[in-house]
Amino acid sequence: MGEQLTESDVKKIQEEIEYRKLVVRKQEIEAVKEARAHGDLSENFEYHEAKKDKNSNESRIRYLERMLKTAHVISDKSKDDEVGIHNKVEVYVEEDDETEVYRIVTSIRGNSLDGRISIESPMGKALLGHKVGDRVYIQVNENYGYYVVIRSIDKTADEDDEEMRKY
Repeated sequence: MGEQLTESDVKKIQEEIEYRKLVVRKQEIEAVKEARAHGDLSENFEYHEAKKDKNSNESRIRYLERMLKTAHVISDKSKDDEVGIHNKVEVYVEEDDETEVYRIVTSIRGNSLDGRISIESPMGKALLGHKVGDRVYIQVNENYGYYVVIRSIDKTADEDDEEMRKY
């Protein structure tokens, strides 16, 4: 099984593929033609760089198409009072006596440095489906885990805001 993606993830990936095929591909082909016209290809840095950029774009297209072929589409719907995908969750970490805010996202959007926690991570798996006030055990590995208390769930967070456009 491939990546777990929501319908909005699939849509964004399809849009990126289309953009890369219709816009970026044409630009890269033109850049290669223009650089080729500068003469000796063996010492033409612009030509080699243009070919590298063109190949990178084609690789990205193949990667995204393969991701879509193997993807498992999941629902981002959840009950009004439960933690679900795309929700912002405020948790109190008992061990550190700190409150932290995370957004629960699919694995392709996960980035703990930006506060986006993947549904595949120990915390993401543990929080999904829980409610405000629940004390949840986060099993990090075989020998270590910790408790958090869910303080709030923000379901109004717009999945199309700037931070959610990043893959």
